[in-house]
Formats: sequence, structure tokens, C-alpha cells
Amino acid sequence: MEFQELILKRQSDRKYLTRPVEQEKILKCIDAARLSPSACNAQPWTFVVVEEEELRLEVEKAASGIGMNKFAVQAPVIVAIVLEKPNFTSKIGSVIKDKEYPLIDIGIAANQFCLQAAEIGLGTCILGWFDEKKIKKLLNVPSSKRIPILITLGYSDARLREKTRKPIDKMYKQNKY
Repeated sequence: MEFQELILKRQSDRKYLTRPVEQEKILKCIDAARLSPSACNAQPWTFVVVEEEELRLEVEKAASGIGMNKFAVQAPVIVAIVLEKPNFTSKIGSVIKDKEYPLIDIGIAANQFCLQAAEIGLGTCILGWFDEKKIKKLLNVPSSKRIPILITLGYSDARLREKTRKPIDKMYKQNKY
């Protein structure tokens, strides 16, 4: 698959088949995320893959409890990305440059996860609105850590949508703002 084709294929899927996701496909997505670049090679992430039905449903309820992400309970897999302590160089760089490098790194890793999933025929949706405290408790994540995002994963039961984006001339400048 050409890269442009893959970009057009990757979308936020909100409807999933009940078909389970094969372990080798999950691991392929995790590996794609693991290989993503990070500031100072900090790799500030841990991926918690939740497949066990009872636990997954509890996590998905915590992701959809206040009216958002109601579709999450359909996904056969949900992945929590836990923000880990960055290495010293990345941490100092974040302070000096006033940028949250670990969060940028997690975004890059999540995107690579989702692109890999799309390439192998899986759908994903990145979630940022959920009951983090409840999910941390369900997954035994220490209270001192953060879960910036969740990713739903499964075989999509949604049609491929045409992407609606701003025209390039509305979001692109050359040489100067």
C-alpha cells in the first residue's frame, strides 16, 4: 500500500465488528508504536492492552461514561497509553524549551500505532475524553502516572469516509507566517 493510500485509509472508526483481534496484529501495532521516534530517545510510554472482556467493558464504560465515546463499548480491544517518566535529557529539554516532549512523543507513537492498524485492516480511534482516575484504578496504574490517551482497536464496521479538511492554502504558509 502506498503511503498516501494509507493516510486516506486511516480514520477514526466508531463502529466495530465483534470479531476478536489476533494477538500478532496487536503486537504488530505495539511494535510500530515502540519504533516511533521520541525526544532524546526517551520512549516515555507503556501500552496497556485490554482484551479480557469483563475488564475491557469496565474500561470502555469509563471512556464513555459521561456521554462521550459511546461507541467505545463495541471495540474488542482498548489500549491505554501510560505516560512514563522521560529520561533526564528529554525532561531538561522540556523545561528549557517550555515544550511537553513526552506528550508529543506519545502522539507520534499513537499515530504510528493507528497507521499500522490501518495497514493490516484494523480500525482505531484515539480518545482523550475519559475518566482517567477510574481507568487508572481498573488497570492498576499508579496514581502518580497519567494516561493521556486511549485507543480503541478492532475490525471496523464503518464505511471509509472522505476526509474533510481545510484547503491547503488556508493552513500553509511559505517562508513566513
